Amino acid sequence: MTRYLDIPKPIRSGIVLVDPERGTPQRIIVLQFNPDTLERSLAPQSAGDQADSGGGGSGSGDKNEALRLKGPAQETWKFTAEIDATDQFEVAAPDGIHPQLATLEMLVQPTTAKLRDAMRLSKKGTIEISPIEMPLTLFTWGSKRVMPVRITELSINESAFDVNLNPIRASLSIGLKVLTVSDLPAGHRGAELYLAHLAQKERLAAAARGGALSALGLNSGDIGLGRV
Repeated sequence: MTRYLDIPKPIRSGIVLVDPERGTPQRIIVLQFNPDTLERSLAPQSAGDQADSGGGGSGSGDKNEALRLKGPAQETWKFTAEIDATDQFEVAAPDGIHPQLATLEMLVQPTTAKLRDAMRLSKKGTIEISPIEMPLTLFTWGSKRVMPVRITELSINESAFDVNLNPIRASLSIGLKVLTVSDLPAGHRGAELYLAHLAQKERLAAAARGGALSALGLNSGDIGLGRV
């Protein structure tokens, strides 16, 4: 019996809403099941995006910028999350999974209070009304991946309902854009969190075992003399 007690409890992925001023968590959303797969994409922000096509042609990019980066790569994540009330029979769910779905939907919706404030300002004849600011959103995938994000996609597929038509099973396609120092103002808490996320990548990269030129069929002379 103790053998089962020794099995470590799996860590869940999730989303944390943080007050950008105080840095305190406002809400923690733990995903019921960890996604089976993650689709990640990184787009380098190259300074010389339009380079010479080769053969001495006239490229429109600046050749002095070919190896330069304008900033951090634009990173996006996409995954499917599952919510299933039938997996938690011991938990009363008179509304099915409506609460869980509503919690995720409110990540991309302003509150009624903020909308009413904007409507009052508009009614008073305020010429310029600032866009509604949302809490800082963090996506967590274990302790080595904690990053500020903006939700770019939330698609919901409800596949089962109870007798009152409350959804009891759904899959959600969630798209995220990692917010970098290029997206956030200097000194913003999210910018500092991104730098911590990038520093973690640097530590992991430093721990990777390097390869040998011999494995590529090369030696240092091939690289130095430009014969590659």
